[in-house]
Amino acid sequence: MDLLRPIIKPYAWGSREALARLQGRDVPTAGPEAELWMGAHPAGPAGITRGGRATTLEAVVAENPERELGAACAVRFGGRLPFLLKVLAAEQPLSIQVHPDREQARAGFAAQRVGAEDGPYTDDWPKPELLCALSRFEVLAGFRAREEAAEVLDALGLLSLRPVAVFLRTRGNDTALTEALRILLEWPPHDRDLLVSDVVESSVRLAAASGPHQAAFDAVVRMARSHPGDLGLVASLLMRHQVLEPGAALFMPAGGLHAYVSGVGVELLANSDNVLRAGLTAKEVNVPELLRITDPAVRVPVLRPTDVPGSGRTRTYDCPVEEFALYRTQLNGSPEPLVPSSGPRIALCVEGSVLLRGPEGQELPLGPGASCFLSASDQGVVAEGDATLFVAATGLEPHRH
Repeated sequence: MDLLRPIIKPYAWGSREALARLQGRDVPTAGPEAELWMGAHPAGPAGITRGGRATTLEAVVAENPERELGAACAVRFGGRLPFLLKVLAAEQPLSIQVHPDREQARAGFAAQRVGAEDGPYTDDWPKPELLCALSRFEVLAGFRAREEAAEVLDALGLLSLRPVAVFLRTRGNDTALTEALRILLEWPPHDRDLLVSDVVESSVRLAAASGPHQAAFDAVVRMARSHPGDLGLVASLLMRHQVLEPGAALFMPAGGLHAYVSGVGVELLANSDNVLRAGLTAKEVNVPELLRITDPAVRVPVLRPTDVPGSGRTRTYDCPVEEFALYRTQLNGSPEPLVPSSGPRIALCVEGSVLLRGPEGQELPLGPGASCFLSASDQGVVAEGDATLFVAATGLEPHRH
């Protein structure tokens, strides 16, 4: 069991309070703090101390993958820790984005290397994601149904968008949603400012009135303060707007269009940084590639935790991926076996304090915001305390429970 030194990513959309409060630091911080990274990704490997020497989790895993990950995991994922655990603190909206599947990532990354060109692919891994809300978390997740998307556009009362609504109603399949997204994101440059201005103005009116989509229009108004003039404001209305309550989670499969609006949550994802963006961002956008990767049939479901068999205090968020699985244990003072009991894991305490004990008497205390790495050899660990503990693991059997 090794205490981790997470990496803080200071992206502009981050909070000056949320991560600092979680870790017990002074607030407000000098600048925004958006993500707390606990993992072995090359762009931000967590610090770790082994044998009295400061190093990184990435280096530790690379030195002996079989010892750290276990033989099956090391072989399946090429000696790489397959997941990355984060705490995400969004004070401003994140980009409208989508992530590739494994085949798309491999092909896209290989094409960039052959052409010796920069591009949107930073590695050859997929990037499915799971977001579990710690606070109320506002999201845009997946496309609306075609008829509903048309209704939302009609409600704006703009002649310029009426053909898009008609198109959505008359096309017979969900590819109409991707095509409508393309129309909005590739709006003629000389008319873009007017379109966005008109949509925001109409959204102000609709946000002040009662209606089935009032919250979505209110989100447009608030997002416009951070991203004025952005076509993503218009495109966001094609997406399902919802608010996750604490403890609920959202699974983002490959090809699923999504954007985070605001909130604090635990995020678990495949160990990749492949993101295709199309709006609500100052970062590079790649609309053609995003449209190619986006699958309008993909749903972005809300997940409720289910009990882990044989464990009275641990629940899991079932996701159909092999790179990761997320567990949440609510401790009440009595000792509980750590779930899962094997494989590489990262444990994160988000509330209270917990003491982890190994079978040979080794102990590691974790307070709020503290995390640790448990290697495949760290088995038979018991957790004790009054705390909420998240554990990230692989989705491979038999590590799932």
